[in-house]
Amino acid sequence: MPELPEVETVRRGLAPTMEGARIARLELRRKDLRFPFPDGLEARVTGRRIVALGRRAKYLLIDLDDGTTIISHLGMSGSFRIEAGPLSDAPGEFNHPRSKDEKHDHAIFHLEGPNGVSRVIYNDPRRFGFMDMAQRSELELNPFLFGLGPEPTGNELSAAYLAERFAGKAQPLKSALLDQKTIAGLGNIYVCEALWRSHLRPTRAAATLVTKTGKPNKQMDLLVASIRDVIADAIKAGGSSLRDHIQADGSLGYFQHSFSAYDRESLPCRTPGCGGTVARIVQAGRSTFYCPACQK
Repeated sequence: MPELPEVETVRRGLAPTMEGARIARLELRRKDLRFPFPDGLEARVTGRRIVALGRRAKYLLIDLDDGTTIISHLGMSGSFRIEAGPLSDAPGEFNHPRSKDEKHDHAIFHLEGPNGVSRVIYNDPRRFGFMDMAQRSELELNPFLFGLGPEPTGNELSAAYLAERFAGKAQPLKSALLDQKTIAGLGNIYVCEALWRSHLRPTRAAATLVTKTGKPNKQMDLLVASIRDVIADAIKAGGSSLRDHIQADGSLGYFQHSFSAYDRESLPCRTPGCGGTVARIVQAGRSTFYCPACQK
């Protein structure tokens, strides 16, 4: 499933085409994806101008000029592509190469923008993605966004904040970090990478990073810095592009080539001087990759 860096990559790729454009028509080619489309979605967005593209955790947010927001989740295999130029019987001129089989094109935003006519197409072979709609002022009350923790890239995430959340918790560190109520948008891949960078074993109790007085220890400081750094590196690289993920321009990211722990079972640990080997275990049904030699 695409994680936060992948969604942020998509947001940045779509923004130049979508921000400021008018939705001439939203074409829905089926009634549902993972969930039914909101009632009257096509009519509600027709004629509206897109004022901004945002992101909350793993959700893409399309803000409209009437104060409503389209909430989009990519699911397992969802992706967007951009087509430019007027419609015709011929395939037309493409700003970016097509990335998916057209039979899986389920939602098409027909746009009129400063640079002319374009289409932003949502494609999803497995149909695990979905779209919802809410008032911008009430986004945090939406069932998909309600109760989410702070962003891993924001100032709210700090060692002191995590110390409050982890105090007294015997829960494994990796599981605690995957709790979306603790940190929003942090997924399996980048938790593995952050734990490797901070030399912390994923199975250790979360409370071991908190002092008896409830303060974060030095390992917690390193963990928070590692989370920020690994997310920033992934965004800069364009997302991990695992499985079906693609950028909005149809190209693949390349951060997977820089993974130091994730999906590197039986390979040498990349920590200088470690000499250990990356191992794989299963926690709560998910693969965890770590180095038993240097992660304590």
